[in-house]
Amino acid sequence: MRSLIKSPRRLPLIAPSILSADFAHMGRDCRSVLGLSSGGDLGDIEAAELLHVDVMDGHFVPNLTMGPDMCRGVKRELPGCFLDVHLMVTDPLAFAKPFVDAGADHLTMHVEVLPADGVEAACRQVRELGVTVGLAINPPTPVEAILPHVQHADLILVMSVNPGRSGQAFIPEVLDKTRAISEELAPDQRLEMDGGIKPDNVGECLDAGCDVVVAASAIFGVPAARRASVIRALRG
Repeated sequence: MRSLIKSPRRLPLIAPSILSADFAHMGRDCRSVLGLSSGGDLGDIEAAELLHVDVMDGHFVPNLTMGPDMCRGVKRELPGCFLDVHLMVTDPLAFAKPFVDAGADHLTMHVEVLPADGVEAACRQVRELGVTVGLAINPPTPVEAILPHVQHADLILVMSVNPGRSGQAFIPEVLDKTRAISEELAPDQRLEMDGGIKPDNVGECLDAGCDVVVAASAIFGVPAARRASVIRALRG
């Protein structure tokens, strides 16, 4: 199993969301945040460790984004990159194998689309494909919907905006949910947050227990030369 998500390193991991990258220059933009364009490596504090891939089906959320071919293309350009695929789709298990075959290293599914009595089996099915698995929860969903299932996942993702598009404002009320989930996690589980996170609010997220920070426009919305400093700032 690919193990970046379960690595013992507790420094916050930074996951730039390629939803805000320039789709016409995806390889170039991904290189810029991984530190590869200047000879950097994944141990560099100013380089991101993983790339976040927001997959939307136009049904679970009101947007349609990217499919397995995007993963395949990024992996072909950057074979060593870790692809953190966030399945904002109604039927995540139908997409699991196609994305893994295309190079995904981790898949996160939403608790809102999984039957309560099927969460453990769904997580097991994803792990059997050779990747780590996550469970996500949206801002309006009560934390009680995910707490009984946290032990089945390698990562829990708390959405800090309503999913569908990048550039939205951070919803601070989700911090209570993040703290509640953090208290239930084992040392080898990760807690990710996604949506509206920037250097000026990331401290609140880290204090609440987050140790995987997803950022889209905060990173890709600035010139490439400034992205390393944003990544450094997002580590808190």
